[in-house]
Amino acid sequence: MILIVAEHNNTSLHPATKHAVTAALQIGGDIHLLVAGSNCNAAAQQAAAIAGVSKVLIADSAHYAWSLAENIAPLVASIAKPYGYVLATATTTAKDIFPRIAALLDVSQVSEIVQVVSADTFVRPVYAGNALETVKSADAIKVITVRQTAFPAAATGGHAAIETVAVLADAGLSSFVSVTESKSERPELTSARIVVSGGRGMGSAENFKRLEVLADSLGAAIGASRAAVDAGYVPNDYQVGQTGKVVAPDLYIAIGISGAIQHLAGMKDSKVIVAVNKDENAPIFEVADYGLVGEWQTVLPELEKLLAK
Repeated sequence: MILIVAEHNNTSLHPATKHAVTAALQIGGDIHLLVAGSNCNAAAQQAAAIAGVSKVLIADSAHYAWSLAENIAPLVASIAKPYGYVLATATTTAKDIFPRIAALLDVSQVSEIVQVVSADTFVRPVYAGNALETVKSADAIKVITVRQTAFPAAATGGHAAIETVAVLADAGLSSFVSVTESKSERPELTSARIVVSGGRGMGSAENFKRLEVLADSLGAAIGASRAAVDAGYVPNDYQVGQTGKVVAPDLYIAIGISGAIQHLAGMKDSKVIVAVNKDENAPIFEVADYGLVGEWQTVLPELEKLLAK
């Protein structure tokens, strides 16, 4: 059996969870989803509707409201013994929780798998995505995180049973203080079909705003290289790359991005990559499907004119 730790905000299920379900389906076996939260029945109902899920476990308590790792990890460990696998998509939340789960179960974690070879063998990227490592796990319970971009989202249409599980007492090791969320009418970066990204070559925060016109005309999300973020052009949550967000949209447009390996690790699985850079030897052109050599100040207005037609 496979236990998937669902990610949600208590009222709605995070789309990332469906990608973990697809990986679980490839492993094979009964799939159970754990929804731990506060007043989270709505999220549990959405989890029950995912095709391939046979049961949803719900743990409802106030101290699970914000998915604090110090509370969620012991809960998962307490119910994990009947399962052969514990999975989640490798989001920021799971990266906080899952090492603790692995430690509590005294097993090794297999992180960010991109392929299921067999029931005990998986492929994961290493060296910023420049190499793939095949890992075979002999652990009785395999604790695994799944790279979202490597597996499609599972379909809906399921009718899983919902069962309540016992909650544990508040560990008292951490507490929620506050959250500040960025608000945007554009698509969320990791789930957008089109992403327009800018790099240090944009030159300034003011110049970076020029990408908004292109993004809005395409209905795209806006991303950035680490160099652009470090330069203060855009906030941290725009960052795409090894230390930022991993994306795999249908179309990725990189403007003024040289293509350091850390950035390529976060976007090279995009279906179509378009690069604009004044340096014809920029590494970004090695992965680009279409390359335009030139200054963005010249190329961008021409792109905007063509899209306007």
